[in-house]
Amino acid sequence: MREAAMQVSSEDVLQALTFNMAGETFALEAGVVREILDLQPETDIPGAPAFVGAVINFRGRVIPLVDLRLAFGLQQAETTPDSRIIVIEFPVDGAPTLVGLRADKVYEVTTIDASSTEAPPSVGMRWRADFIQSFAKRDGDVIVIPDLARIFATRGRAASVTPLNPSQS
Repeated sequence: MREAAMQVSSEDVLQALTFNMAGETFALEAGVVREILDLQPETDIPGAPAFVGAVINFRGRVIPLVDLRLAFGLQQAETTPDSRIIVIEFPVDGAPTLVGLRADKVYEVTTIDASSTEAPPSVGMRWRADFIQSFAKRDGDVIVIPDLARIFATRGRAASVTPLNPSQS
């Protein structure tokens, strides 16, 4: 199974899916990405944290739909024709879990060289620095690499992102 966070050592080159959220470029390790979907019908979950306030049907399975904007303390965005759902398989409480992530736009799979990454600054951040694993520099742009393990542990709590399997009901 893959590590929960995108691990980069000094000699590594990483394949990452880049996407837009709130006007910034973010990246996820390509190995955790299972599929990129057009927007799907959503079912709201009464009483759930807004961060994981809905579920979608993904190939016959009900999976949580996460809005990383809300985790970072930003406003929820209106959907556009470019909006997508990135389905990832991510370990939660030690079990591989399918989770949908909202994205304003998906760009490409690209290579990120470990030597281009650095820790987030401690001041002047628009987002919670503890939710950012690192920043990567590429062609004069900055790519935000979120710390999904910390975000899920802090914002979602395991109960909000555990696998939903109708056969266990």
